[in-house]
Amino acid sequence: MLTNYWYIVCQSASIRRRPLAVQVLSHNLVLFRIEDGSPVALEDRCAHRGMPLSAGRSSHDAIQCPYHGWCYDQSGKAIRMPAVPENESCLPDVQIPAFKCMEQDGYIWVWLGSDPVQELPPTFPHLGEPGWTSFRMYNRFEAPVESCLENFLDCPHATFVHRHWFRTPTHREVRCTVQALDDGAVAEYFDEPREKSLVWALLAPSRGDMKHTDRYIAPSTTRVDYRFAKDKRYIITSFCTAVNDRLTDVYTVITFRYRLWGPLVRLFFEPLSRRIIAQDVSTLKLQHLNLARHKEQSFRVIEQDVLLPHIRRWRRSLARGSRPTGKAEAYDVQIII
Repeated sequence: MLTNYWYIVCQSASIRRRPLAVQVLSHNLVLFRIEDGSPVALEDRCAHRGMPLSAGRSSHDAIQCPYHGWCYDQSGKAIRMPAVPENESCLPDVQIPAFKCMEQDGYIWVWLGSDPVQELPPTFPHLGEPGWTSFRMYNRFEAPVESCLENFLDCPHATFVHRHWFRTPTHREVRCTVQALDDGAVAEYFDEPREKSLVWALLAPSRGDMKHTDRYIAPSTTRVDYRFAKDKRYIITSFCTAVNDRLTDVYTVITFRYRLWGPLVRLFFEPLSRRIIAQDVSTLKLQHLNLARHKEQSFRVIEQDVLLPHIRRWRRSLARGSRPTGKAEAYDVQIII
């Protein structure tokens, strides 16, 4: 498991007065806030009888188990056991695992591994900056992280899954340049067709320059970036958190700059985006339900699956505690769209 990275576990507003149970990378955690509002992440298991602490309550900088009332502070140390006489010189030394937890950009982030190498979680580009408009989406995919990463960075599927919404087959040959990076890989597309879809009709000028890049950032982030003439731009950034090896929580921020038209653009862009990602949720669910019915689980990878080999190479290297070696030269791939 890739534990030595920051992962989003929920939106900030999800933790209020009651503790919240979450699962990330098959670890069951309880989240709660101490009195100054800071979030805390502990293992969701009382050391006494294994009761979920998320079923209890938090107060006075501690969380209390609903079974026998044991209380744990933000370090995971048991600080009160109601059955133990108060005149006891000290309580039994009991500790449950605590995890580094931070609040940033409206999300709660957790680091499951040892002391964080990265002091702060990554950020969403241009979120909250003047002149930019943003909205957020959360979706649970019934698919592993790798499938989600590939899907978000896969142009050919859009002409079929999102036909007329995002793309429609034009049967044109498009050049794609792929480059390995120090933190993943990027693919840039040239002379893409801009017609026969609702997104292009509403958001993209039919003429003028356009730059489109799809970027994989290890271990589990994708970024799709479109730049147009007159400084118009939109960016789709998705952080993928593995719940377990079959489920993935995806936290997406779409940020765009259309000058004074930003709030108006959001009125149609947000429901359109939710419709498109719902199609991906359904597609990946159907894919993995079908895979479960068959013994053959391997995938054929072709040249036009431009970023999948990089995703696999990075995630397998990181899982072994290493990083991919060598930086390959950029190369071109021809894709029919």
